[in-house]
Amino acid sequence: MVREQIAARGVKNARVLQAMRKVPREHFLDMPARERAYEDRPLPIGHGQTISQPYVVARMAELAEVQPFDRVLEVGAGSGYQTAILAELAREVWAVDVIPELVAHATRKLADLGVTNARVECFDGSNGWPEHAPYDVIVLSAGAPKVPVLLLSQLAEGGRFVGPVGARDNQRLLRITRRGDVFDTEYDIPVRFVDLTGRYGWGGRGPAQA
Repeated sequence: MVREQIAARGVKNARVLQAMRKVPREHFLDMPARERAYEDRPLPIGHGQTISQPYVVARMAELAEVQPFDRVLEVGAGSGYQTAILAELAREVWAVDVIPELVAHATRKLADLGVTNARVECFDGSNGWPEHAPYDVIVLSAGAPKVPVLLLSQLAEGGRFVGPVGARDNQRLLRITRRGDVFDTEYDIPVRFVDLTGRYGWGGRGPAQA
C-alpha cells in the first residue's frame, strides 16, 4: 500500500511513510470493510462516516509537517486511524469527535495498539479544544464550508492548519500557516470528506468564518 498507493503518488516525507507502514489500517475497521483495508479509498465505519483513503491521510500528515515535539489537535477522529498516524509523528494528540460510539471505538483501538500520547473526547470540535491550546498542528478530518475561525485562533505561532474546505462535492485541502496575525493559505489536492457538523460546520450558526 505504502509503496504503490502513497509513495508512488508523491508523498516523500520519510517519517510519514514509516508511520503509514507501522499503523495497521485494518485494526480500525470491522468486517466486512476490514477485508478491503488496503484499498486506496474511503471505507464505511458506521454512523454515516468513513475512514479516509490512505493516500489522503498521508498527504494531510505531510502537509502538516508534524514534528516529534508538536502538539496536535485533530477534529473528526472517526475510527481513530488518522489519530494513530498523528500520534506516531507528534509528541501528543488531542482528538475530538461528536459521535459517542466512534469515540469509544477509537479510544479502544488506540489502547489496543499501546498508543499512550493520544486522547479522544466527544464534543463539538468545530470550536476547537481551547483547554489545551495553542497547537502546533490542527488537522480537520471533515469537510467544512469555510475554515472555522476558532481553530485558527488556537494555532501557535508558526502552527499549521490542514483540512478540506469548500462545497460538499468540491473541496480542496488547505494548509494555513500562522505568522503572527497573518494566516498564509496554500491550496492542495481536490478531496471529498464527510460533513463537518457543529457550530462551524454545515448548518451551524457560528460567527463569520475565515
